[in-house]
Amino acid sequence: MARRLPSQPPTLPGFSHIRILGSGGFADVFLYEQNMPRRQVAVKVMLSEVVNDQVRQMFQAEANLMAQLSTHPSILTVYQASVSSDGRPYLVMELCSASLSQRYRTERLPVPEVLRIAVKIGSAIETAHRAGVLHRDIKPSNILMTAYGHPVLSDFGIAATLSESDDQEAVGMSIPWSAPEVLMDETAGTIESEIWALAATVYSLLAGRSPFEIPGESNKSTDLISRINRAKPEAIGRTDVPRSLERALAKAMSRKPASRPTSVLELIHEFQAVETELGVPQTPIEVAMDDWARATVADLEDRTRVRGIPGASHTVANRRRRRRSAAALGEYNAVGTLVRHTAGGKRSTGTRPVPQGKGMQALAWGLVASAVLVIALGATATLVLIKANSDSIPVVSNITAKMAPSTVEFSWSDPGIDVNDSYQITMSDGGSSVQRSPQFVVDTRPGEHVCITVTVHRGGKLGAPSSEKCADVPR
Repeated sequence: MARRLPSQPPTLPGFSHIRILGSGGFADVFLYEQNMPRRQVAVKVMLSEVVNDQVRQMFQAEANLMAQLSTHPSILTVYQASVSSDGRPYLVMELCSASLSQRYRTERLPVPEVLRIAVKIGSAIETAHRAGVLHRDIKPSNILMTAYGHPVLSDFGIAATLSESDDQEAVGMSIPWSAPEVLMDETAGTIESEIWALAATVYSLLAGRSPFEIPGESNKSTDLISRINRAKPEAIGRTDVPRSLERALAKAMSRKPASRPTSVLELIHEFQAVETELGVPQTPIEVAMDDWARATVADLEDRTRVRGIPGASHTVANRRRRRRSAAALGEYNAVGTLVRHTAGGKRSTGTRPVPQGKGMQALAWGLVASAVLVIALGATATLVLIKANSDSIPVVSNITAKMAPSTVEFSWSDPGIDVNDSYQITMSDGGSSVQRSPQFVVDTRPGEHVCITVTVHRGGKLGAPSSEKCADVPR
């Protein structure tokens, strides 16, 4: 897991800082105690390097929208949103655990537990769709657990809006859970692509890996993109997983969007049918009624909205961006993270909200209440920015790797970055970080093959990436 020094926790009126919880590419999460009412909360604070006036404006719109979406039981609760005295936007969130994102990689989750999570998270996604918003970053690390063991969807985040804070168009995605049409730039996101992502997430919880990872083989971004485009995931490899469940997941990850279920609700019903087959009680569906789910937030900017189109395919409208092909995405060897959603129950974030139905305005953007502990923790989600006008941006070269017990320290010479520039480090496993320091430390295991690329981030644009630098950890 990549590490960097966390930012200084801000002084927040009515809150007392306790300790750091996690660090990610665009924000830190701290544990605070709220003075009144007295409780522990997670506070996500954006890094000063990524904040500008437009990000602050979009943050305010996002906070307003989240206020409309704070009751769905399967979406992370956001208590408060503001800007600290040093100018960094922050979100005060329900304190949850990111243990699920660790558990599914290290232990076999019971099938009934996975189905329960699938129905509850699917309910949140369906409610968001009815509110006219796409999440666009559904994956295991964005599912947190409350203190009572209830799964909640998080990270209705900032990646989409942050990358668009400059007029240059850019996009990010979590490649292992992204649908082929998204990777191939055929769409910015649809209900069908969210169905794919939910199915891929459920598959991951069952298999202990993403659908197109092959143990023992190369699983770089280019490899994953090629396999995802063929849409033939490996068998889950568990005798306790019913064939009906594997068929449902395979259908939801069909190469052609028209071959998938027409709604998340339809897929949820298939999960419930499998529960009945296994002889366990069906998990109740929690979907908001249309009237209840209506958003009332004032319209801020057309380009932050997504328009719902009646019928099975709801695409993101007013999309000016032109993303590169999958091959170009692979060039960065990164797994970007995009986000956006707002369900009629809790908060949202990421893409552009879509007024759906009778003029319903769902304004969701991109700052996000990611998971409390999810960040770091979110190793498989790195922002992929499309390179634009990058000729004048310095390029990092001559990266060196220094081995130490259980770590590798990568370092490089300053290529001539400006005071407001930063480095985006992308790892071969999809993790990423944004920082100013020309050193980067990676935790390792014996026999591991670790690679990074470094790109200079300037004014919302990325320069050319460095050559990939790798290190082989001795066994």
